[in-house]
Amino acid sequence: MIRRKWNDNWVMTKADESPLMAAMGGVSEQNVLTLPHDAMIHEKRTKDTKNGHQTGFYPGGCYTYTKMFDAPVEWQNKDIYVEFEGVYEHAKVYINGSYAGGHPYGYTEFSVCANDYLNYGRQNMLQVIANNSGEENSRWYSGSGIYRNVNLHVGEPVHIAVNGIRVSTPEIDEEIAVATVKVELVSIASVRKKVTLETVIKDQNGDVVGKDSMPVTLFARTKEQVFARIGVEHPKLWSVEEPNLYTVEVYVKEGGDKLDEGKEPFGFRCLSLTAQKGLRINGKNVNLRGACIHHDNGIIGAATYERAEERRIQILKKAGFNCVRSSHHPISRALLDACDREGMLVIDELFDCWTKAKNNNDYSMDMSDYWEKDAKQMVAKDYNHPCVIMYISGNEIQEAATARGAQMCREITNKLHELDGTRYVTTAINGLLACMDRMGDIICDITGMTMEQMIAMQSQPPEPEEASSAQGGVDQANGNTDFMKGPMADAFATNHIVTEMLEEFADITDLTGYNYLTARHEMEHTLSPNRIVLGTETLPSDLVRLWKIVRENAHVIGDMTWTGWDYLGEAGSGCIYYDGRQGFMSNWPISVAGMGDIDILGNRRPISYFREIVFGLRKEPYIAVERLEHYGEMPSHSAWPWKDELESWTWKGYEGKPCVVNVYSDAEMVELFLNGTSFGKKPAGEPEDFYASFELMYEPGTLTAVNYRNKKEAERWNLTSASNEVTLCAEADRRSIIADGSDLVYIMISLKDEKGTKNLQMQKTIDISVSGEGTLIGVGNADPGTENHYDYPIWDTYDGYLLAVVRATNTPGTITVIAASEGMGSQKIEIKTEAR
Repeated sequence: MIRRKWNDNWVMTKADESPLMAAMGGVSEQNVLTLPHDAMIHEKRTKDTKNGHQTGFYPGGCYTYTKMFDAPVEWQNKDIYVEFEGVYEHAKVYINGSYAGGHPYGYTEFSVCANDYLNYGRQNMLQVIANNSGEENSRWYSGSGIYRNVNLHVGEPVHIAVNGIRVSTPEIDEEIAVATVKVELVSIASVRKKVTLETVIKDQNGDVVGKDSMPVTLFARTKEQVFARIGVEHPKLWSVEEPNLYTVEVYVKEGGDKLDEGKEPFGFRCLSLTAQKGLRINGKNVNLRGACIHHDNGIIGAATYERAEERRIQILKKAGFNCVRSSHHPISRALLDACDREGMLVIDELFDCWTKAKNNNDYSMDMSDYWEKDAKQMVAKDYNHPCVIMYISGNEIQEAATARGAQMCREITNKLHELDGTRYVTTAINGLLACMDRMGDIICDITGMTMEQMIAMQSQPPEPEEASSAQGGVDQANGNTDFMKGPMADAFATNHIVTEMLEEFADITDLTGYNYLTARHEMEHTLSPNRIVLGTETLPSDLVRLWKIVRENAHVIGDMTWTGWDYLGEAGSGCIYYDGRQGFMSNWPISVAGMGDIDILGNRRPISYFREIVFGLRKEPYIAVERLEHYGEMPSHSAWPWKDELESWTWKGYEGKPCVVNVYSDAEMVELFLNGTSFGKKPAGEPEDFYASFELMYEPGTLTAVNYRNKKEAERWNLTSASNEVTLCAEADRRSIIADGSDLVYIMISLKDEKGTKNLQMQKTIDISVSGEGTLIGVGNADPGTENHYDYPIWDTYDGYLLAVVRATNTPGTITVIAASEGMGSQKIEIKTEAR
């Protein structure tokens, strides 16, 4: 069956409002919405919500979505399915008042068969209750409501099942590749039917490169699985560098009539994984340059739009990543489609917990009853996507060091292999959480203390922490930092008690994923020569060591940093504080994590360019300046942040005051100039962790960093001060979008001087207005501590930027966006919306 979006003309009401009134038209026109929709992002944040920092102080709620629709009489002898790609959470679906189905998990798809509930030839009412009122059910910003697409499937008496086409590519060489197409056919007819199944493979140009036709007899009310094996000559393989896609088209015909059809993109690519050769794609070694990401789309909340996901993947790939890990839940179809097109590898994740809770109302309460169905749904969604190379069955599972945990791991791993034998399975192990029951024994073993001595020491008040550098040093952190990075972390990771506790669990999956256990990566080859390791979650500050381990050890296939993109929730966990705060449990009004290579608007932070250099993808040096207003102050922060710095040499009011300038480089030596005056050469490159720091007095002008290779000048890079005479600059990422009710345009607003240099220091209040065939769905900056609302049109720039997101209507025409600021005038942008 063809998947058709069914997102128009829904009405959302809250639990304290009347869904019946909504169904009867007792709501204003402005309440009618087009999905996807995140209700949580529009709620009022409050510091006393039980969700607290976990969801960014956004409260949950219970929401009813109602859609009135006609069911044509000709549907009467057909299968009608409504497919939900994601409802957060505990969804219940009612058709004409009768319960038709539901699903507790907020991240896996589910379908409801509507046949028995429809009034044919009349108007019908579909209601979906999304109950996210159980607070403390997520460790991050979850969103609420129908936040992904709803699709309608209409099946003829003989049709292709929902997710009924699966393509595998078991044989590939340069001359020919084989695509095995499995089709699940369904007959709801009361008599035997003989049909013809036609399968066609097309390349990216739409040319037919392979086809097959076969007769199939279906008996009354039965299902059949039919296989077509099709050879494609001189296949263009899918890879990160060349993401070549094909499309399989399947047609069910009776006589000359077409009963049904289905289309699925796929790619020819083969995977291999060994401790001796690492990960190979199409016979070539690939090290995973990975980014963990959450599912929210920043200032527009959890709503999943195709363009939002595409933009995110494009920016991440441009920043040097070749793999994303969905943290910690199944990824959206839209993001998978984007990864297929852009050439981004995907590690899709099933759960954040199994039976042992991390939060009072999390999915541990339902996991035992629903995990198998969730696994089936995740695999059904992912199967045809060449970007997907691996599944993670669980993140930081607390049962990992127990016999029961190992048994559960075997059960889930075997099920994923049964569902999909073409991909690998792992878990993401956090040794600290898994081995918590024996932490006392482990610490005593590491330190040589007795248990009595350790207890006595813990009863003493802690010594004040010292900053590791004058400005945002990466080694100081709060909480469990000692067990995440540094000598104590390494001693913990390699401790024999930890090894013994994790051994059975780690041996079950195809490869072993470790969160923050860097010191184990190399030693695993000695302990178990066939074991393959992936850093499933790692610290940015540990990047240099991690990547050296990956380069030098075939059994270590990559590094997935936490995190690639900043996100809502876990608020303040990556922020750097100068007010004496410790930890991030009480940090109202912060709403975002405050970490990540890419900020919440999609702008690259300095750590992103540093990572690009460490990966060997950038030869030019890069200049980052630590914030002058905090020079010499003692910061506090968790283990996750990088340095508190900007790509800016505009610091009005700090003339003649000291500052720290960091030059990132893979060259042997770097030299820093300010307005032509040299501040000397310093060693850089890998021996110096790829950077050199300079301390100097600020004066406006131009900083120049110069690389020296083999004692000769090589690459250089400049950073120039902006003047105070700036103009408002609004730049749309596209000037033409599709009038389909869901396409987006992103408008980045900045302040530039007459030479085009951005002034990141200056702050201006901007008013955004939208008219024509578009709707403003989000405005915001990257300030983690803002109390503004992302659906409010008036915002200040922060670190030089402001972002507005506009959504197209269903009507072709023009969208007019005006950005205005007092004393600076306005700038108008027009975007064309065109029919698909």
